Amino acid sequence: MKVPAALAALALVPLLGGCDGPWNEDSDRIGTAREFPPADRPVAPITSTKWSTEEARDRVNEADDVMDSADVRTGMTVADIGAGDGYYTVRLAPRVGATGRVLAQDIQPEVIERLADRVARERLDNVSLKLGAVDDPRLPAGSFDRVFMVHMYHEIGEPYAFLWRLRPALRAGGQVIVVDGDRPIAQHGTPFRLLVCEFEAVGYKLVSFDDKAHAGGYLARFVPDGKRPAPDAITVCKTP
Repeated sequence: MKVPAALAALALVPLLGGCDGPWNEDSDRIGTAREFPPADRPVAPITSTKWSTEEARDRVNEADDVMDSADVRTGMTVADIGAGDGYYTVRLAPRVGATGRVLAQDIQPEVIERLADRVARERLDNVSLKLGAVDDPRLPAGSFDRVFMVHMYHEIGEPYAFLWRLRPALRAGGQVIVVDGDRPIAQHGTPFRLLVCEFEAVGYKLVSFDDKAHAGGYLARFVPDGKRPAPDAITVCKTP
């Protein structure tokens, strides 16, 4: 689906600007993120590793519909960021097939351990696991055709560092797929125009938007665009 005209109007919305009162005080930030500006917004706490039951999500065909919209095909290499209990991981694995790969990443060691048990139990030989960081997905460079971020973007405390370090992991033609709710971060969503602004601030562009009410909100697809800005040249987005 092409970006509707209404979305083009986002360019006219004055989201960018200096940050008068960042939510993340520098003294509280991880040291490896301090070369990047702090986000001028709150961060939703990680309260659960899933936003709904797998049975309920399957009843509305969520995963297949999202994977279709993301054009996930046999032989691709896909990262599932913030994989949690593995709802997408275990469904991406058969979609990419034996010639494809899935990397499931999370920042909570206990979640990775639990997901590793599930991957072994379900004999998903094309899945590997990775422990990430709040400011760095720690993905290998030039490796991924698709990077999924489903119902987790609002939990990223260092979006500029995280997205900046994510970009080199994409192969030529690679895309970042974000599924989230168009609502305040305090309500465990990400306002859509804020999402677009933060991605654009570190050198991505929006290529499509789909309404995915049955998946809890919207699906946005981003690709790298031009050069990455220097960390100290990133312009902070204002919270809507």
